[in-house]
Amino acid sequence: MAFDLQVVVDSHAPHELADWWAEALGWQVEPQDEAFITRMVQAGAASEADTMRHRGALVWALGAAIASPEPGRPRVLFQRVPEPKTVKNRLHLDVHVGPERREAEIARLVGLGATELWRESQGPMEWATLADPQGNEFCVA
Repeated sequence: MAFDLQVVVDSHAPHELADWWAEALGWQVEPQDEAFITRMVQAGAASEADTMRHRGALVWALGAAIASPEPGRPRVLFQRVPEPKTVKNRLHLDVHVGPERREAEIARLVGLGATELWRESQGPMEWATLADPQGNEFCVA
């Protein structure tokens, strides 16, 4: 039996990071249901502290997700954690853009707030390792 896969990224500000990655990848931030959230707070199943306003909308404070406009790709969830990132990621995302677009995409992502960390190559493959605005490493190949 095969299973679905979701990638989860720890974050101190998940809604801002979801916005950044949605723009970086050309994906969409999944909308959250304000009416449902309000009903959960009114029913006592959640508290006001479980919610926040982001870009004017009532959202769950714990996290935000992005989804590709193309079906079949994994959902990426950014979840709030209290501790800051302190060491290199044990898992990272690879953004495949092709050699002809790599330099332009690196420049675009740095312009959006990424930091270029280093470059590598192995045989014919070349990639750059960047960090998103919260320090999570990812590669552009």
